[in-house]
Amino acid sequence: MTLSTESSAGDKNLDAACAAVTTEIGRTDSKASLLLAFDGAVLAGLTGLADKDLPLPAQLIGGAAGLALAAAAVLLLLVVRPDLGGRAPAPGSFPYWARQDAAAIRTSMDDDTRSARIKTLSTIAVAKYERLARAVDTILASLALLLVAAVLAVAG
Repeated sequence: MTLSTESSAGDKNLDAACAAVTTEIGRTDSKASLLLAFDGAVLAGLTGLADKDLPLPAQLIGGAAGLALAAAAVLLLLVVRPDLGGRAPAPGSFPYWARQDAAAIRTSMDDDTRSARIKTLSTIAVAKYERLARAVDTILASLALLLVAAVLAVAG
């Protein structure tokens, strides 16, 4: 009885871990989407200032801020870019199944691949969060540069 209870608890834990990692991946994509919209709006605002007669220091700092925002956009796009597992997708994942024939897929259904999926999905989630963190840091740096450019523009 203890064995089945432990097995049942292990199964529940594996199922919960699979669901948790999948949820975290979805969270990074949602956050990245919101930040991409913000980034685009700020870049659009900067574009609207391009024809204004601003002091050269303000233009240079504003240009640096625009480049930082563009770099943040690239990082955010890398967050939402699909990761299909490269050469060795996780067993039990749809990229893995896409490379198998029907018989191999049917045979693989007898294997418990949750541990492998948790490992692969966790690696994907960590990479997404790292890019997301770098993008946020880059956006914050660009906002600081924009503040300096605004002060220089007002000061003349």
